[in-house]
Amino acid sequence: MPLILGCCLAALVTVTALYTLALYGTAETAAMGAVAATLAVAVTVGVMNGSVRDAAGFGTLAAGGAASVWSLGRSHRRRRAGRAALAAYRAASATVPRFAATTERDRLAAELHDVAAHRLTGIAVASAAALRLADPAMAAEATAHAAEAGRLAVAELDRLARVDRRGETTLADIDALVDGRPGVGYRRTAVSAPPKTAALAFRVVRESLTNAMRYATGAAVRVLVEEDAGRLTVTVTDEGGPAAVEGLGAGTGLASLGGAVRAVGGTLEAGPDGDGWTVRAALPLPSQTMNPARPRRTASWRGAAALDWALVVLAVALPAGLGLLATEVPQPFTAPAPGASLLVLLVLHALPLRGRRLAPKVSLAVAQGTLLVWLACDASGLTAPHSAQLVLECWWVELTLLYTVGAYGSRGWPAPLAVAGLGAFPLVSGMTGPPLAVWATLSLGLAVPTGLAWAAGLLVGGRRRRRSRAAALDRDRLDRRVAEAARAERSRIAAGLRRTAGARARAVVEAAESGRLDLVLAEARAGLTALRELLDELRGGSDPADDTPPPVVAGIAALAARRGAVVEHEGRRRPLPATVEVAAYRLAEVLLADGGTVTVTYLDDGLALSGPGEARRVRAMADAAGGTVTETKDGVRVWLPEVFPA
Repeated sequence: MPLILGCCLAALVTVTALYTLALYGTAETAAMGAVAATLAVAVTVGVMNGSVRDAAGFGTLAAGGAASVWSLGRSHRRRRAGRAALAAYRAASATVPRFAATTERDRLAAELHDVAAHRLTGIAVASAAALRLADPAMAAEATAHAAEAGRLAVAELDRLARVDRRGETTLADIDALVDGRPGVGYRRTAVSAPPKTAALAFRVVRESLTNAMRYATGAAVRVLVEEDAGRLTVTVTDEGGPAAVEGLGAGTGLASLGGAVRAVGGTLEAGPDGDGWTVRAALPLPSQTMNPARPRRTASWRGAAALDWALVVLAVALPAGLGLLATEVPQPFTAPAPGASLLVLLVLHALPLRGRRLAPKVSLAVAQGTLLVWLACDASGLTAPHSAQLVLECWWVELTLLYTVGAYGSRGWPAPLAVAGLGAFPLVSGMTGPPLAVWATLSLGLAVPTGLAWAAGLLVGGRRRRRSRAAALDRDRLDRRVAEAARAERSRIAAGLRRTAGARARAVVEAAESGRLDLVLAEARAGLTALRELLDELRGGSDPADDTPPPVVAGIAALAARRGAVVEHEGRRRPLPATVEVAAYRLAEVLLADGGTVTVTYLDDGLALSGPGEARRVRAMADAAGGTVTETKDGVRVWLPEVFPA
C-alpha cells in the first residue's frame, strides 16, 4: 500500500510539473521535460522489475500521457496569451481613432510645409527682386509667375484637404522640379528608386531649392542625385548670396526633413560650405544581393498543431503500451514481425490526426482505410491473432476525426454512420448469433457516440464561425471609425487652410491678375506667416494622450519615433487578427528597446519582424503566439502566423 501511494504521489507531482512547464515555458523546454519524465518512468520500471518489455510498455504509456499533459499546458498557454492580447486590443480600441487623427495631422503638416511654403516662397522671392530692381520687364515676369504659382498653390492646398495621399513618386519628378528652375545645374546618375525613397529625395531637393531662394538669391545652385554603395545620395549646393526677403522661413523645414530621413535609416547633413550652403542626404536602397535569413515559417508543434501531434503520440502509445504489458490474448507484440506490422498500422492510423484541421474528410477517410487494411492483415495472419480487437483502444481517433469533420468540414451526415459500421466489424467475431444481425446491432450502438461526436463538432464549429464574424464586424467598425477620425481631422485642417493660407494664396492670384506686384509680395508674405502659424498650431496642439501609440502594427512607427529608432514596412499592408497585431507590437517594443532598425514584413501566411536583439528576449513571446524565432548575423527574425493559435 505505501508503494502504491508513493507511485500515485510521484505521478501527481510529475504531471503537475509537466503542466506547469508547458504553461510557463517554451515549447522546447516543455518537450525536454516530457522526454525526461518518460525516460525516468522507463528506467525506474526497468530497475525495479528487471523486465525490458515492462519498461518499454510503461515507458510508452508514459510517453502518451506526457504528450497529453504537454499539449494541454501548451493549449492553456496559447489561450491565455490570446485572451490577454484581445483584452489589450479592446482596451486600446478607443485610442486608435485618436492616433489616426494625430498621424493624419502630422502628415498634412509635413506636406503643407513642403508644398505650399515652396510655392509662396518662390512668389515672394521673385516679387521682392523685381520691386527692388524696379525693372518693368522683370516686374511683368514676376507678376505672371505669381499668378501661375499662386494658382498652383491654391490647387495644391485644395488637394491636401481632399486627398489622403499623393501618387507614387519617381526620380523623374525631381527632373521636372529642377526643369522649372532655370540656372540650376542638375545631374542624375541614379536610374530608379523605390517610391518611398524617391519621394523623400524629392522632398530634399525641393526644400533645399526653397532655402536657396530664400537665403541665397541669384546664387548658382547645383543638384546631384546618384547611387553609391547601396544608397541614394542627394546633394544640393549653393554658392551663397543675400537673403531675398527677411522672415520668410518657418525654421522647421530641415528639422522635419531630417526626422523623415532618419526614420528610413538614412542620414541628412546640412551646413556651410565655403561661402555657400550644402545639403546632403543618403537614403538606403534595398539591396539586390542581400539574402537575409528566412524565418522558420512553420509553427509545427508550437502552434495549434501541438495538440494534433500530441494526439498522434497518444494514439500510438496507448494501444502499443497496453499491448506490450498484456498477459492475456491478444498479445500483439510476442513476435517481432507481427509486432512490427502492427506498430506500422498504429502509426498510419494515428497520422491523420495531424492533418485533421486542414483536410477533415480526407483525414477521416485515411484513418478508415487504414482500419480496413488492419482488418485484412489480421485475417491473413500478418499481425498477431485477434490484434484487431485493439481497435477499441484507439477508436477514439475516429471520434476525434468525426468531431473535426463537424467543426471544420461540412454537414457530412453519412460519416458517423460509416464510422459506426466499420468500427463494428472487429467486434463481430467475439459475439454469438447471426453475423449480419450482430453487425447491425453493434453498428446502431456505435452510431450513438459517433453521432454525438459529429454533433459536438457542428456546435463548436458554428460557435467559432459566429465569433469570427463578430470579430470581423468589430474590426470593420473600428476601421470605419479610424477613417472617419482621419477625415474629420483633415476637414478641420482644411477649414483652417481656407481661412488662412488658402485665402492668402487666392489674394496673391487676384493681386497678380490686377498687376499689383507690391500687393502680391505683401499677400505672399502674409500667406507664409499664416502658414507658419498654422504649422505651429498643428505641431504643438497634440494631446499627449493622443500620442500614445496603440498596441497595433500601425503604432510601431510612432513607438520607434519616440525611441529614436527606425521602422521599415515591406509587403502589402492588410488588416490582421487583433491578437497578431498586439503580439507584433509587444515584440517590436523589445526589438526597439536599444534603437536600430526594425523591419515589419507582411507575408502571405503571417507577419515577420526583424531587428537587433537577442533571441532569448523574444523567444517566449513568439512561442506564446505560436511563432518562431530565427537568429541572424544582425539580430533576430520573428515570424507570427496570421491564424493565432486557439
